[in-house]
Amino acid sequence: MGRKTDNPAVDDDQAPADDVSGDAVADYLRRHPEFFTDRLDLLSDMTAPDRWSGDSVVDIQRFLAERRLGEIDDLRNCAQEVIETSRTNMSVQTRTHAAVLALLSAADLEHLLRIINDDLPLLLDVDVVTLGFEAPGSPGSPESGPQAVPGKALGELLAQADVQKLRQGGVDGIFGAEENVRLLRDIGDETEVGGTLFGAAAGLARSAALARLRPGREVPAGLVALGSRESAFRPGQGTELIGFLARVLESCLHRLVGAPA
Repeated sequence: MGRKTDNPAVDDDQAPADDVSGDAVADYLRRHPEFFTDRLDLLSDMTAPDRWSGDSVVDIQRFLAERRLGEIDDLRNCAQEVIETSRTNMSVQTRTHAAVLALLSAADLEHLLRIINDDLPLLLDVDVVTLGFEAPGSPGSPESGPQAVPGKALGELLAQADVQKLRQGGVDGIFGAEENVRLLRDIGDETEVGGTLFGAAAGLARSAALARLRPGREVPAGLVALGSRESAFRPGQGTELIGFLARVLESCLHRLVGAPA
């Protein structure tokens, strides 16, 4: 006659792991056939028995099942990467829109330059933002056309602000004749991009996003440079948002040149 106990071998919902026997688990699963319906991930940790024993027999059904579970894990990982990428893209888009609104709020050219130097780094989550313009009449280079010659109002402001001076043809030298955006994974402070565009911050910026600013009215050919101490920029990334930001900045510059301060 067996010993009487006050506690059942397995509770319907939970039992201490040390007190659960294999027979109790089997009995529980028989009474709860839907157990794995919401716990499919547990199946990937289970070891299925071979249909045949012996070294010379291969269980193709088990092999296919294991491969299918591996494919499910891969799909789950891919889905997670897509979700994370989408979140990052949404964050970048939101930051770009905030930066554009800040640029459009500029009342005059001096205010616009202050927004570029002081506000855009915070709004775009980068370490430095600078402007660069081709300086007319550089030694050894031809004079620029009338659209590339800065007027008095712009010239005075550019001389006071943290704006980098580029040689004639320097913008095309950086981008090439056809490109409008360039992404750099690693720059050095001795290169034209690092040393010339970021000035005193050249040692801080390790990766950069550059966008062309087309000349118009009294604004010479130029570019806007975003620098980060991290590997925030690299070739292969989408350039639509940085291109959009550059077009808005370009429009603001053309609109505010010569406007009363």
